[in-house]
Parts: sequence; structure tokens; C-alpha cells
Amino acid sequence: MVPVTLFADEIFLEHRTPVGHPERPERLAAVMEHLERSSLAAGLHRRRPVPLEPERLGTVHSAGHIAWVRERSEQGGGVLDEGDTHTSVRSWEAALAAAGAVVGAVDCVLGEKDGPAFCAVRPPGHHAERDRPMGFCLFNNVALGARHAQHAHGIGKVAILDWDVHHGNGTQHIFEEDPSVLYVSLHQYPFYPGTGAREERGRGAGQGFTVNVPLPAGTGEERYLEAFEREILPALERFEPGLLLISAGFDAHRDDPLGGMRLSEGSFARFTELVRESAPIVSVLEGGYDLKALARSVEVHLAVLGGRAL
Repeated sequence: MVPVTLFADEIFLEHRTPVGHPERPERLAAVMEHLERSSLAAGLHRRRPVPLEPERLGTVHSAGHIAWVRERSEQGGGVLDEGDTHTSVRSWEAALAAAGAVVGAVDCVLGEKDGPAFCAVRPPGHHAERDRPMGFCLFNNVALGARHAQHAHGIGKVAILDWDVHHGNGTQHIFEEDPSVLYVSLHQYPFYPGTGAREERGRGAGQGFTVNVPLPAGTGEERYLEAFEREILPALERFEPGLLLISAGFDAHRDDPLGGMRLSEGSFARFTELVRESAPIVSVLEGGYDLKALARSVEVHLAVLGGRAL
């Protein structure tokens, strides 16, 4: 077993959404409470993130995007898009801490050689494009982590694996012309946000460095594992990344109210085991909206990241 570093902070509970919104503070509270009761509790290395300096958001986001999120939050909060992406009075702080957690985890994994890291953060990030927040996401946490790995640690090639039930349109958008970042996504399709068709493979110099595996509603573990064996693992092997970032959404669980897939927490454990040796790993929480399923899924994900056998 190797220790897993857990980046977490109470500030993430201060990002408030309207009553009834699925992306709510209780998600993270349920995960943390469950981990404290689990057999993993004693072995986790806990760290509090250092908030990212606002100017560093510009490595992946436009000035207008950054200003819009900050302005809405500092004015007391409000809707940022067509209706499902919100800020509250402390959302700006929470978003900087979420980005800082991923950057800190990259430093931990690559600089300190501390083993894998998991960032228990909110707001999530993979729907945030270069110039607009959407889909509950303010800033693209994994994209910021990828750029930091390249700029601060000289990592030439970074892979991002996204198994959230929703396609990570923001991450794809940010890196679609960049051959130094491999973006791989398995997701329900057709589904929100409408992107992620197999034909979307990148553009220009980035052609071929986006790998989308769209799957119909009702897909179970067997089909996912087939995609790993036939497409995802070969793509990672060819690419030879110096870092693997996981957009770890757990809303493809069969109990999730927003998804339509048929996975169990054991499925996420198997996915983790398959990629565990691909590269140093930083995993970042994205979706997952059934509190019990989310908490159990995070637990087994961390257990396997740390080397526990299935």
C-alpha cells in the first residue's frame, strides 16, 4: 500500500447553490464523513489547499470569464449561465481553493513524489470552457492542473481521463488543438452537454489527441471495461504521459439521479486498477449526486489508488 494524499477544505462547503440543486455542499460532507468512518482514515495524508492566485487562472481561462465569476460572487452570488451554474458570496474563494488543490496535488505527486493524490473539491470543473462557466462548473480544475504540470514541472505530455457520466466539453474545448494533452472521455451519449461524439477527435495539431467513447444510456460495467481494454489503455500506452489526471465523476453509478448508466462502486475500483500504473496520478472529484453511492465510490477509488487489491 502507498499513502494517498487527500486535499480537502471546509471552504468547499461554502459554495452554495439553491435549495434542491443537485450540486450541493452535502455531497462533499457525505464523502468526508464516510472516509472518516472507513478503514482508509488512518492512512490518508490530509492537506489543505493553498488558493490559486487569480492571475494564474489565465493559463486556461479568458480574462472576461475570470472577471464574470469574481464579479457575480463578490456581488453576493447569482446565476452565471442559462440557469444551472450558480455562485454565492464565497464561491470565488471556493473556486480558487479548488484550483489550488489540484495545483498543489500536482506539486505533491510530481515534486515531492508522494504517491497518488485525490482532490475532494467543489465546485467541479470539467464543463468550464476557456471563456464560459457552465454545467455547475466555474473554473476547469483539471485543465489548470495540466498546465501547471507542464509549466512548473516540465512534463511534456499530460493525459486526462474523464469517466464522469457527462462529457467534459470544457476540457476538450481547452485542449482540442494541443497535442501535448491527451483527453479521453467515456460518457453517456446523447446527453448533456451534447458534445462528445466519436468523430470529435481534436483539431489542427491536436487531431487524434481527443478520444471520445460515447455510450448509450443503460450501459453497464462490461461495456466500459471493453472500452478500457480496446481503446483507452492502448491510447495511454501510445501517448506515454508523464502525469495522469482523472476527472473522477461518479454519476455513472446506477443509483445516481442525474445519470442513466448501470455502474457500481466496484466498477470505479476496476477502472482505477486498470490505469493505476499508467503514470503518476492526481484524481479530482467531478460529479456524483446520490450521497451514499458517491461516498462509497470515492472510498473504493482511493483504496485502489493506494494499492489495495480488488
